[in-house]
Amino acid sequence: MTATQSMEAVKRHSKDPANGLGPNEKEQVGQWGRAWEVDWFSLASVIFLLLCAPLIVFYFVMSCDQYQCALSGPLLDLYSGKLSVNDIWSRAPSFSWTAAKIYTTWVCFQVFLYMCVPDVCHKFLPGYVGGVQDGACTPAGLINKYEVNGLQAWIITHVLWFANANYLHWFSPTIMFDNWIPLLWCANILGYAVATFAMLKAYFFPSNAKDCKFTGNFFYDYMMGIEFNPRIGTWFDFKLFFNGRPGIVAWTLINLSFAAKQQELYGQVTNSMILVNVLQAIYVVDFFWNEAWYLKTIDICHDHFGWYLGWGDCVWLPYLYTLQGLYLVYNPVQLSTANAIAVLLLGLVGYYIFRITNHQKDLFRRTDGNCKIWGKKPEYIECSYLSIDGKRHHSKLMISGFWGVARHFNYTGDLMGSLSYCLACGFGHLLPYFYIIYMSILLIHRCIRDEHRCSSKYGKDWSRYAEAVAYRLIPGVF
Repeated sequence: MTATQSMEAVKRHSKDPANGLGPNEKEQVGQWGRAWEVDWFSLASVIFLLLCAPLIVFYFVMSCDQYQCALSGPLLDLYSGKLSVNDIWSRAPSFSWTAAKIYTTWVCFQVFLYMCVPDVCHKFLPGYVGGVQDGACTPAGLINKYEVNGLQAWIITHVLWFANANYLHWFSPTIMFDNWIPLLWCANILGYAVATFAMLKAYFFPSNAKDCKFTGNFFYDYMMGIEFNPRIGTWFDFKLFFNGRPGIVAWTLINLSFAAKQQELYGQVTNSMILVNVLQAIYVVDFFWNEAWYLKTIDICHDHFGWYLGWGDCVWLPYLYTLQGLYLVYNPVQLSTANAIAVLLLGLVGYYIFRITNHQKDLFRRTDGNCKIWGKKPEYIECSYLSIDGKRHHSKLMISGFWGVARHFNYTGDLMGSLSYCLACGFGHLLPYFYIIYMSILLIHRCIRDEHRCSSKYGKDWSRYAEAVAYRLIPGVF
């Protein structure tokens, strides 16, 4: 099929997605996944994020670089006339070829580990699921295969990092902190390049034309994506690679670089920095240990690949998810023993809720409900949905265990963990608390977005589920 034929097929499909189904079934199929039409509020939100998200990232990083992480510092200087925008901009480190070489080497190395090193960890790690795995059924009725090797890539990368720090000395352990803003420009270049390529690819050579969605609005399509699972060749999947690598693998390396810088500047690593490194490392390792499970989450199952995921994974994630470590370089905090233990317990309890909740859902799915949750056979609601090819599929929605407590209780545990990262930084500045504010907005929005899609996908079956499990995050509250 030529590029022109592919694009025509996509256009025909976008006009009549339901392929002769009844009116009610058309609505159900058309609503599954990303929106087909854009209202004014969604468009305004998209344009706002496209314009402001890169500025937000720069503002936070610049505030640490020039104002010891005081978010009010730049605003006060601008308001008083002490400095102009050009003054602040000129003081920020610019793009450098050194940073470009570092970033290019990093991304290429992660591509190599993703594409050229098949997973072997699943052969000797009990309970770990890696290697070639099936993804979820797409709206077009396809099931893609994935090479799950993220844990292996994380291990190899960190073994090499520690070997360099202690024996090889090829580069300084503080290399990321020392080039933090120049690396930001490199990350932006990749993020925009990937998002632009993904959009062009959707028009001219989509991996699967039936899984593309065109709204006709350039800004919305660019941000939220057109292709569902853009791929190059058989195995390079954009969503899996950019969601997990290079950003999340880098997350723990970035924190280690910040800890190394704290040691260099102050002669010690504070207990707050250790807490941030440990708690966030638990989350990262958990992500890769359960990468096969991740194939069934909203990011892979519903989101299309555009600027939202491409730029977000390259820039937003590594720069804003690591703010606590960056803050502690400029503002070292030594917590009392009691406070440190309290923060640790909050993080561990949050992780326990997050992990066990997800484990219950995964166990329920793998066994088709033939398992025990909290010592007894789980209860569930039978439901069905249509894929674009007109086939009816059947599924089950569990209402037992933590999934009977709240519809998204895993998010509740996630928020507890997020709060623990912030509390480790004390109360000197607002900046470290951006993460819990952002995660609260993100996960509440995701609750609403996910439930809208599930309602459209499952129809009356979802209404029965919502009646059985009345609350989203906090029983009795929300």
